[in-house]
Amino acid sequence: MKKILLLSAFCATIAFGGTDVIPVENRTFAQSKFMPDISLVMDASYVNRSIADDEVAHLEVPGVAHGLLGSHSHGGNTHTPYNAKNGFNINYAELVLSSSVDPFFTMDGVFHFSEDAVEIEELYFTSTALGYGARVKAGKFNSNFGYLNEQHHHSWDFADMPLVYESFLGMHGINETGLQLQWIAPTDTYLMIGAEILQGENTQMFGKDKIGDYTTQADAPALFVGYIKTSFDIDDTTILAGLSYAQGTSRIDHSGDEEPHVFSGDSKLYGADLVVKHYFDSYSFLKWQSEVLYRDMDGTQFNLNPADTTAVLTSPTVTKKQAGLYTQLVYGINKSWHTGIRYDTIFQNDVTSNGIDVDKGNNFNKYSAMVEYHTSEFARFRLQYNRNSALYDEDGNRQDIDTIIFQANISIGAHGAHSF
Repeated sequence: MKKILLLSAFCATIAFGGTDVIPVENRTFAQSKFMPDISLVMDASYVNRSIADDEVAHLEVPGVAHGLLGSHSHGGNTHTPYNAKNGFNINYAELVLSSSVDPFFTMDGVFHFSEDAVEIEELYFTSTALGYGARVKAGKFNSNFGYLNEQHHHSWDFADMPLVYESFLGMHGINETGLQLQWIAPTDTYLMIGAEILQGENTQMFGKDKIGDYTTQADAPALFVGYIKTSFDIDDTTILAGLSYAQGTSRIDHSGDEEPHVFSGDSKLYGADLVVKHYFDSYSFLKWQSEVLYRDMDGTQFNLNPADTTAVLTSPTVTKKQAGLYTQLVYGINKSWHTGIRYDTIFQNDVTSNGIDVDKGNNFNKYSAMVEYHTSEFARFRLQYNRNSALYDEDGNRQDIDTIIFQANISIGAHGAHSF
């Protein structure tokens, strides 16, 4: 026992003898400096919709999108849209980690937990010391296409995605693995130019994977995005504007639909966005936000036999030239109360099959109004009403759907600032 005590004393003398104890905050290594910022966001809702859940899952925007309010598979996981069910919904829990790596990089991770799946929503590193106004991001991330696409759901001003975004790009938007390069010009007015090379796995409009024996595998990366954005102030008003473009291959699988089909071709997406925000004081503001999207799809549609989806009935050449927009106005009354309205529409729906026009209708509209209360920056409660006249059933009958959503969004931990 004495030997053990002597050995312990000797080791302690070597470790501490002849030197003063250095305070933790002054040591070269302090673990706290390397701990990432961590936050957890919970989003839940109560929904009252004027149509049964099993009926709404089969509705479509004719010629544009199928089953927007139904579950779908992506990346091996089943995804249920936000606010999908009548009654109570746990939409997700979002775990966010963010930290500096060293003087040259930061790293961010966003992990999405739902009742159906756990997935990496974003995981990327970003350069911080390239200089000359340049920045590189690599990993999986939300594209900077447009204005809304890069934002996470909990920072939106409404409980659901605008109609044109969800119809063209799906509930995930352009969320891809790839490389992003941005450059801020050395000008008095903010001017940013960006380009992205992405894998191309968006299942609503793009895609690269081989589907059955109908399509070929596209070479990856298969999606390319570019944009230019600017911002400037006029007194107490800030204006943001941007133009965006995306181009990629399309491999779209609807073989499980009532009218099964597969599309293989190429697609282009054009976007323009404008945000004007006027501050009355530190907490009161008026914000107008609008985006217009136009897509051009060209390829072959393989119409399958419902009784045997390995059999192709017809394979016409199909083109789609479709456009839509959303515009919304949000009034920040004070620190606690916000209210807003939004108008969604898809106003162009030109579809051809073997050069012949196919009448799929147009002017698909949706109207929303909301009021929300913030107990703090970490907790928000929102009441929203939607009138959706954009969806049709299998018989071609329009369904006017009224929806009331009560949403609770709560976060804990280090919570970064939302985008403007």
